[in-house]
Amino acid sequence: MTSGITGVLKFALESLSLQTDTAANDVANSETPGYTAQEVSFEHSLSQALSSPFGGTAAASTYSSPALPASNGNNVNLTGELVDLQKSTLQSQTLVDLMNAQFNMERDAMQPPIY
Repeated sequence: MTSGITGVLKFALESLSLQTDTAANDVANSETPGYTAQEVSFEHSLSQALSSPFGGTAAASTYSSPALPASNGNNVNLTGELVDLQKSTLQSQTLVDLMNAQFNMERDAMQPPIY
């Protein structure tokens, strides 16, 4: 079980993973007639949970993109999906760096002092 900053970082990393998987699926189906792109939302839920005075629960949700479809009924914006994949990659790298820093601080706090 994780809590505090580690729990927040874990949730954000898992949500970004879902976002990456969803964008990759959209890219794979970018030429499929009638396919409706999917989007992931978690930032607003995380923000609300963090701002709640008694803590809160955040959740990632997937929903159909409201973008208008092309003539083949497909509404995937390939350029936008590729940009989103790159953005998710950079955000994930940042979160991993933050998680490593948190683990290092916890490890250092548990070590006995050197005299």
